[in-house]
Amino acid sequence: MKGLLPARFVFRILLILGGMSMTQCTSHTPSAGPSDIGDSIPITGPAVQARLYGIVIDSLDVEQHTVKSGETLSRILSRYGLSSSRIHQVVLQSRPIFNVNNIRSGHAYTAMLTRDTIPALRYWVYEKDATHFVTLHFLADTIHVTEDVKEVRHIRRHLAAAIHRSLWMTVYEAGVNTSLSNLLSEIYAWQIDFFGIADGDSVNVVFDEIRIDSTSIGIGAVHAAFFRHAGKGYYAIPFIQEDSVRSYFDYDGQSLRKAFLKVPLNYSRISSTFSNRRYHPVLKIYRAHHGVDYAAPTGTPVHSIGDGVVTKRAYQKNGGGNYVTIKHNSTYSTTYMHLSKFASGIAVGTHVAQGQVIGYVGATGIATGP
Repeated sequence: MKGLLPARFVFRILLILGGMSMTQCTSHTPSAGPSDIGDSIPITGPAVQARLYGIVIDSLDVEQHTVKSGETLSRILSRYGLSSSRIHQVVLQSRPIFNVNNIRSGHAYTAMLTRDTIPALRYWVYEKDATHFVTLHFLADTIHVTEDVKEVRHIRRHLAAAIHRSLWMTVYEAGVNTSLSNLLSEIYAWQIDFFGIADGDSVNVVFDEIRIDSTSIGIGAVHAAFFRHAGKGYYAIPFIQEDSVRSYFDYDGQSLRKAFLKVPLNYSRISSTFSNRRYHPVLKIYRAHHGVDYAAPTGTPVHSIGDGVVTKRAYQKNGGGNYVTIKHNSTYSTTYMHLSKFASGIAVGTHVAQGQVIGYVGATGIATGP
């Protein structure tokens, strides 16, 4: 491919983005309507049965609760009329699949009872986590214990919105899982400084939201994106390469992944820029300042802006304090100064990856603040 995206993929992405209505956020599902040929004809068939956790509940009464602090399975089941011997049977039958002592407060459980004169517990379902649940099925003489996984759905969605305050807030106010803002930040890390986002910027993105039941648990694939920042537009067009890695390309088919990240950390402001003659706030003299100072809270992670090898890890008392120098290739090296401490494993000769944490913001050496 040699770094270029085939033209057909660019054309496809333009169709996707161009064909979307500029709504704030919509989920796209097939709509039902009359046939294009003649009138619609009612279709008869078996009635749809209501199900919960895969269980038909039409003839059952359903109670949904959460485990209270200090509650045990024994205490919960005894409220539904189970005897001590029956509960002991539950413990024995559950051991190969689920340790009943691991029930935790705050987790949801559901009781399904028969509609007899004296209701009997037929099913009891406990949610271990967001995706896994354990079902106790009570029969006359035995108990079936199973563990299952909830259905995970990928719902195609579209967000087109003007940005106010921040991308994160825009995504949040649109009712979309905010991890979308993180994913977009990663995709556009080499084109856009997301701490420089301003009113008037906008985003247009087609993506999959991952849902379990009615709860959003994350963002799946980004199928197309267009970001307008500082008056310039940036496409992100995905292409699955032979190694199954999803990469993103611009309108001209050039990879969005560049040699270096634009910034090495999440900063509050730029406190000092690159200059050949800068007044030093501590030494009170003018001298060259061949670097950029990013003001950020002490302890903020500092990332390598590119792949490379650590060539220096040292302390400079009358200058940069704790610092790390990384050689990226035969032309470029970068140095990160005034660190409060180094990241674990960072030593001379260590190979680091782009985006890897190499240290943490501080005010060591000669500095007026972190």
